[in-house]
Amino acid sequence: MSNEHDLVIRGGTIADGTGGDLLTGDIAVADGVITAIGTVPGTGAEEIEAKGRIVTPGFIDVHTHYDGQCIWAEELSPSSSHGVTMAIMGNCGVGFAPCRAPDHDMLINVMEGVEDIPGVVMADGLPWNWETFPEYLDTVERGKRDIDVAAYLPHSPLRVYAMGERGAGREPANADDLALMRQLTSEAIRAGALGFASSRLSIHKTADGDSIPTFEADVAELEAICSGMADAGSGTFQIVLDAFQGWDREYQVIERVVSATRRPATFTLASGNDAPPRWRKVLGMLEETNARGGQATAQIMPRPIGLIAGLELTVHPFVLCPSWAKIADLSIAEQVAAMRDPDLRAALITEEFEEGHPFNELARDWRWLFPLDDPPDYAPPAEMSMAGQAAARGCTPQEIAYDRILETEGKGLFLAALGNYENATLDSAHEMLSHQHCIPGLGDGGAHYGAICDASYSTYLLTQFVKGDGPLHFELAEAVHMLGNKAARAVGLPDRGLLKVGGKADINVIDLDNLRLHLPEIVRDLPAGGRRLHQRATGYDATIVSGEIIRRFDQSTGARPGKLVRAA
Repeated sequence: MSNEHDLVIRGGTIADGTGGDLLTGDIAVADGVITAIGTVPGTGAEEIEAKGRIVTPGFIDVHTHYDGQCIWAEELSPSSSHGVTMAIMGNCGVGFAPCRAPDHDMLINVMEGVEDIPGVVMADGLPWNWETFPEYLDTVERGKRDIDVAAYLPHSPLRVYAMGERGAGREPANADDLALMRQLTSEAIRAGALGFASSRLSIHKTADGDSIPTFEADVAELEAICSGMADAGSGTFQIVLDAFQGWDREYQVIERVVSATRRPATFTLASGNDAPPRWRKVLGMLEETNARGGQATAQIMPRPIGLIAGLELTVHPFVLCPSWAKIADLSIAEQVAAMRDPDLRAALITEEFEEGHPFNELARDWRWLFPLDDPPDYAPPAEMSMAGQAAARGCTPQEIAYDRILETEGKGLFLAALGNYENATLDSAHEMLSHQHCIPGLGDGGAHYGAICDASYSTYLLTQFVKGDGPLHFELAEAVHMLGNKAARAVGLPDRGLLKVGGKADINVIDLDNLRLHLPEIVRDLPAGGRRLHQRATGYDATIVSGEIIRRFDQSTGARPGKLVRAA
């Protein structure tokens, strides 16, 4: 007797992604589509017992940089390890297309500086068998991967492609430049780009320390490019604004582009750790934009926006001290042995940083630098900071950090909480996530390989805000809605992140009671032997893409049903 279904998930607590009431029941799948929800008679070729488990839609990761990893790897981890079934790449206006052959090194330089992807990894891992953005999409489409992807047209390569050296040198675009970029954008959208992405952030630098091509580009340029999306009738505008310049100025970029083009916009928002809560004013601006008929959303990291520092990583508390250069090229064991020398210790704990990439300085803000152990605590008390421990012990923060490195034989990690940790609490992150025009985001999967591992934010949101019983709480249905359909709608994908009959069978089965995050670890699986941070979770019984189980009990099954989603 043949099976009536390809897959049946039995007896789970179903959060369908709408934010509505939970349901206990079954889900049947056939040919990659959900065919029944409720009580499912008959049998499946494969069945998953989900009693005592939650069943959710696959999560949508709206802010990633898998533009390269989706070419050289079949698993888009860490995202796919945390219930994500679709990742959006090309964010922040950096990527690899359109691009002429003479500009390959320049784009590698931009990505290395902005997204901390080693240049040798990109040089070794990318075939560069494209020039135009549609050709890049064709290359992505031919690849095999575990989850679905969609891509923004990135501003930096577009600008250089249209303007050449003038674009790389950040010269103003003339009328012909604007017309060409508008045309290329329309072409990219019609070929399937999800939208257009840019960055105005002043700390986004190339590997050489220069400003990226899009920094301080005129807003009229953004309006012209986004008009290309309007011409094609589709597309979302994504941007990283420069909060250092003040939100009164920067939010006008959103307002002008949305008003001029009637295309939706999404941008990154965070709270400062101890500055006045300017983010509340931004939420008010968002409400005004949406009330006037525009569409704008803010992406919020559900935990502190932070770097991970350590001797094996890109930054650590002594990396730019002059004396560090003497041991920088040694192995970790040799560095630790050298650091036990009293003279080197005396030098390193008293020296100031020399000039270097802005990210390095972030590992020296002692009030917001914390130890990161297993299980990782992303909301540590203020007294656990290097400054807090130093005050308690009557020494300097440098000594606390130095001793931690020695005590862990150079393996100890640090969390540098850069934002979203106002007054050493998650209150601001919770309040922003609760807002109708905010979604979770900024996981940055596929980038910052040696400094950031935030693509686990979906697991963190569930463990910190759903399982927890404190005042900072989200109901399960609300959290699943945020991670699924609410996020998907913000980027123009209204049918994603839902469990419904006739819908795509992207599904998670999660043991919420036992869901936990593990400490980030260093793996060496990039092209040319490059290293990256990875973070695992325990508690995902199954993750399903288009009806195929891609992960079972937190391990890859080897299934590769992931596709390129051509948005238009």
